[in-house]
Amino acid sequence: MVPLSIVRGDATSPQAAGRKIIAHVCNDLGGWGKGFVLAISRRWPEPERAYRRWHRERAGNDFGLGAVQLVQVRPDTWVANMVAQHGMRTGSNGPPIRYDAVATALATLAGHALALNASVHMPRIGCGLAGGRWERIEPLVTAALCERDVATTVYDYD
Repeated sequence: MVPLSIVRGDATSPQAAGRKIIAHVCNDLGGWGKGFVLAISRRWPEPERAYRRWHRERAGNDFGLGAVQLVQVRPDTWVANMVAQHGMRTGSNGPPIRYDAVATALATLAGHALALNASVHMPRIGCGLAGGRWERIEPLVTAALCERDVATTVYDYD
């Protein structure tokens, strides 16, 4: 098992050699416009385009809670769009994060990382607009990635 690394920095600019996957949580409504996705879109247009197409064509693909879409943005870098947020936060309907979908998506992500021999980089996924609690997310990250020997770094943005 490799330990989870938590550092200060920008998850869209991973500080690692070799192949890298930048992972983040998306909603299941096809919405892309707030939070960490804005940082991704400022750096690369492909993940947003791919996510919107994936959602638009969902009748014929695997789009849904727990699904992962891997989008290559550089020869050594991919962005993992992980659907783990049901809807968006409105009123008092509770946080939209779905921990079971996070666990499913992270297990899929681990398979991609192992196949690509890539490290994984992410913000504190699911803890911003999705309303999740890191105390519940961190054990899922550790179980899915670290326990499978996938080098994983979480970035706290300054």
